[in-house]
Amino acid sequence: MNDPLGDMLTRIRNAQMRGKSVVETPASKQRARVLDVLADEGYIRGYAPTTGKNGYPAFDIRLKYYKGTPVIRELKRVSKPGRRVYMRVGDIPHVRQGLGVSIISTSRGVMSDVNARSRNVGGEVLCTIF
Repeated sequence: MNDPLGDMLTRIRNAQMRGKSVVETPASKQRARVLDVLADEGYIRGYAPTTGKNGYPAFDIRLKYYKGTPVIRELKRVSKPGRRVYMRVGDIPHVRQGLGVSIISTSRGVMSDVNARSRNVGGEVLCTIF
């Protein structure tokens, strides 16, 4: 697998289109940090570590819905393995005039765009959520 984070985002997107309440994805530290940000911002109910079908560690992601529609309307991967996107703190984009969130991998960890601006750090823009 070339893009594990992109795979997780696609699994979430596909599960929400099908109306699933839980989706499983292989576990990694970076995926856990991104899921922490998604949970803190209120886009998912949470996640729990588990063992996958093949015996490897995995995460069960509990998706969030409001009146039957998914809370996440748009989920885009920005920085990809073929083209990394790095931004200074002043260049970090506001997603949908501040209604959405960018997830950024900084030298101080993975965080939302609001936290990165308040801590005055830039980094790699992993994805955007609205």
